[in-house]
Amino acid sequence: MRILLAALAGAVAMFVWTAIAHMATPLGRVGFNQIPNEAAVVQPMGTNIGAKAGLYIFPWVDPSDPKMMEKYAELTKTSPSGMLLYRPAPDPMGADMTPMLIKEFLKQFVQALIAAWIVSMIAASFISRTGIVTAIGVSASIATNVSYWNWYGFPLDYTMAQIVVEIVSALVAGLAISAVLPRKAA
Repeated sequence: MRILLAALAGAVAMFVWTAIAHMATPLGRVGFNQIPNEAAVVQPMGTNIGAKAGLYIFPWVDPSDPKMMEKYAELTKTSPSGMLLYRPAPDPMGADMTPMLIKEFLKQFVQALIAAWIVSMIAASFISRTGIVTAIGVSASIATNVSYWNWYGFPLDYTMAQIVVEIVSALVAGLAISAVLPRKAA
C-alpha cells in the first residue's frame, strides 16, 4: 500500500511539474515553428492526404527495397525530407484535452509506480533514493529524445527542452516518492 501511495505522490508531482513546464515556461514551445504561408501548405495536405491520420515520412522509399538507402540519399539531394504528424479536420483532440491529460497522468503513475517499487527495495538515504529515481528519469529522457534527434532530425533545442522537462519530472517524483516511502533497513 505504501508503494501505491508513493507512486501516487510521485505521479502528482510529475503532473504538476509538467503542467508548469508547459504552461508557465517556454519549455513546452521550444523547437516549434509556424509553417511559412501555412494556408497554402495545409490546404493541399487536406486535399491529398484526406481523412487518413498518421505519421508520414517523406520522401518515401519502400523499406523492403534492397536499395532503399541509396534511393533515399538520391531523393534528398533534390527534395526536402522530413516527418509529418497529420490529423485531418475536425481534430477530435483539439476540442477536449481531458482524455489526453488522463492518459498523461496514467503514464506518469506507471513511471512513478516502477520507481517507487525500485526505491522500496533500496536501503539508502533520502538523497540517494531521490537520485536513483532521477537517474531512471535521465535514462528514460535520453532513450527516445536523443534517438529522435539523431535519426529523424528533431531540432536540438526541442530535444534538450524535452530532456530537461523529463529529468526535472523524475527529480520531483523522486522527492515525493522518497518522502512517502520510509528508508529500508540495511
